[in-house]
Amino acid sequence: MSERQAIERVGEPNTSASLTAEFRALGIRPGEPLLVHASLSALGWTCGGPQAVCDALYEAVGEAGTVVVPTHTGQYTNPAGWSEPPVPEDWIETVREERPPYRPAVTPTRGVGTVPECLRNYPDAIRSRHPTVSFAACGSEARAIIADHGFDYGLGEESPLARLYERDGKILLLGVGHEKNTSLHLGEYRTAVPNETVRNSAPVVRDGKRVDVEYEDIETRTDDFADCGTDFEREVGLTAGTVGAATAKLMDQREMVDFATEWFEQNR
Repeated sequence: MSERQAIERVGEPNTSASLTAEFRALGIRPGEPLLVHASLSALGWTCGGPQAVCDALYEAVGEAGTVVVPTHTGQYTNPAGWSEPPVPEDWIETVREERPPYRPAVTPTRGVGTVPECLRNYPDAIRSRHPTVSFAACGSEARAIIADHGFDYGLGEESPLARLYERDGKILLLGVGHEKNTSLHLGEYRTAVPNETVRNSAPVVRDGKRVDVEYEDIETRTDDFADCGTDFEREVGLTAGTVGAATAKLMDQREMVDFATEWFEQNR
């Protein structure tokens, strides 16, 4: 979306103050752990861009709250499976051998938008160590939610998603649909439906050296997340409203995960 199109989406610019007020009107309360999936362009023109959004989220949850975002790095998945775009077959080994190691402090996000990329750079942000499905958080419980993110089964029981579940956190979908709702992956892990196990490897830094770590995971999918989310909205419900020009949806993460676990068992 161009700057002109973003301007045309709103009658006046979004600001950190206006976004904070709209977040609170939606139902975000101080003290809550909040997992955010956001599209900056969906908001319309915002004074200060992603920084204004991050500041507003931080203000809305207050000093006792915590903002969590996915800071995933698809560039560390298996290059043999890349499709958007694929790389030539004779490049694959070079990519594996030459890509710099994942480093939480410096490795940029990929495919999750500018809001997570901005928030991970905040001075008090803590980012997890998983080389492909990391999360970052700011706030009072950031370390407790992020610190013990394991390599194996990166969106499962040792993930920040599970730590949010334990804390009865909330999910905010800001201008995006349930296909971006990473908490549904925790439902995938908890379902009784058999999931294929895969092995992955990625470079990280240990003792100052680049090393490849191997880890196990399940073969996750997102093609039915939108349908699961639609059924959740109809059968359980959530709070919907408008923030800037974007549709915003606020829901209980524990309810969403529990619903998804049963939904996958019935529909997959």
